[in-house]
Amino acid sequence: MSKIIVFAFPVFLLLIALEFWWDQRQSRLRGSVSSFGLSDSLNSLSLGLMSQLTGVLSKFIGLLLYPAVFDSIALFPDAALWKEPVGWLLALVIYDFCYYWLHRGGHRISLLWAAHSVHHQSQYYNLTTALRQTSTGAFFGWIFYLPMAVLGVPPLLFGIVALVDLLYQFWVHTEHVKKLGWFDRVFCSPSNHRVHHAINEGYLDRNYGGILVVWDQLFGTFTPEQETCVYGTRDPLNSWNPLWANTQGYVRLAQTSRQLPAWTDKLKVWFKPPGWLPASACALEKPEFQMAQVSTYQPQRTHGQHAFASVQLILILFAGSAFLWVADSLSLTSTAMYCVGLCLSLWVLGRYTEGHLRGWQAALLHVATAAALALAQ
Repeated sequence: MSKIIVFAFPVFLLLIALEFWWDQRQSRLRGSVSSFGLSDSLNSLSLGLMSQLTGVLSKFIGLLLYPAVFDSIALFPDAALWKEPVGWLLALVIYDFCYYWLHRGGHRISLLWAAHSVHHQSQYYNLTTALRQTSTGAFFGWIFYLPMAVLGVPPLLFGIVALVDLLYQFWVHTEHVKKLGWFDRVFCSPSNHRVHHAINEGYLDRNYGGILVVWDQLFGTFTPEQETCVYGTRDPLNSWNPLWANTQGYVRLAQTSRQLPAWTDKLKVWFKPPGWLPASACALEKPEFQMAQVSTYQPQRTHGQHAFASVQLILILFAGSAFLWVADSLSLTSTAMYCVGLCLSLWVLGRYTEGHLRGWQAALLHVATAAALALAQ
């Protein structure tokens, strides 16, 4: 899987570059607002790489648990259906159905939202947003796919349809593909997914489908795009720190849980919908959300600082790709060391784009991290 991602990443970057070129062209010709923010895009790409790095360490979840269930209680493990094209298509449809419920749970269960919210934190909507993924979702998401193991979908086929479903969702993260008529009523499309990422009152927690939006039609969670979408989360990140992006949700849940007096409520807050509080905790309630108060997080950076940040990310991406290419052959200790070192470099990049580190400080930290990894081998 890591090698496939390494091959796919240059294609993603090329498509992002093409979208950026088209976006800038449209902005100049029509005077429209750009759908890109450079620091935001760098942060999204950083989070995408971090999710792949941590995925190397958490891969045992899928590699062990799914096959274990498959080997133990699969109902139709030897069915000829799974070896035929119709079986492959059926497996993809079943996977997408399971994904719908995982995705819906990711918005309606606070513990799962703490992981999934990473994907929604960007206040821009473009192809870099598609790569903005959580580093902690694998710890809970596997539960929703166990029905496939019970049905007897072979682990290899499961991995293939999971990759297909994931790759499909890349192209829907754009503002430059408008409504597509009948396609929007059947499939997840850019128009449908823009609604999903919006914080507008009528758009919250809608359109969960990965490939098919018919699940939303069936279970009452479909809403077509009408008014202009405003993106992000109602509890904004306001940071380019990728470590904080992945831990913010858990930290705030822990803080709320600690402040609640009843132990039952301390537990419930993790599994209730985001923002839930017991009636007895009205003192902890936040002010009602006001769309008019939404502002874009955008620390001022010069062109030179943006260029330096971009160079940092390019170098980290090269290093990360090299690591992912050989990750399967490394020991657990070496894998953990490289993951920590690369994540530290991404943290340095985030702190620099926020303005908390100067250029020479960021460069020194990158060099020190690379030297430490080299000496440890």
